[in-house]
Amino acid sequence: MSMLQTTGIDHLNLEVADLKKSVEFYEKLFGFEVLEDCPADNGKIIGTKAAKLCLYETPGFQEYRKVGLHHIGFNIENFDDVERRCAELGIDVMYGGTVNWPGSRSIYIQDPNGYELELTEVWGAGLHNRQPDA
Repeated sequence: MSMLQTTGIDHLNLEVADLKKSVEFYEKLFGFEVLEDCPADNGKIIGTKAAKLCLYETPGFQEYRKVGLHHIGFNIENFDDVERRCAELGIDVMYGGTVNWPGSRSIYIQDPNGYELELTEVWGAGLHNRQPDA
């Protein structure tokens, strides 16, 4: 049986407490643009060619927010600008600042809904260059 060959994650669907606030956060931090309005679902699809989020405002979201999603990782080409940009936007950096991993560095923040975002220097922390164990 042949395996499907994925080229990456196409998009993530996220429930949010405040659609306007969430869209503004991703616009200001990543330059995401509104790609499609979804008024029937009280949502918007936002993003760039490389990454897309489908955001849907859900009443009561903060009270019942589901557990299971630990964080969303974004590869950042201009990684050395991350802390400065977060400071400009008043976004708190978690875990005391830059976290050094083998093969990469990451900075962790939260979006307005409490989703943890990992902003990483090296795509996949270089895992795409590693060969699986035989």
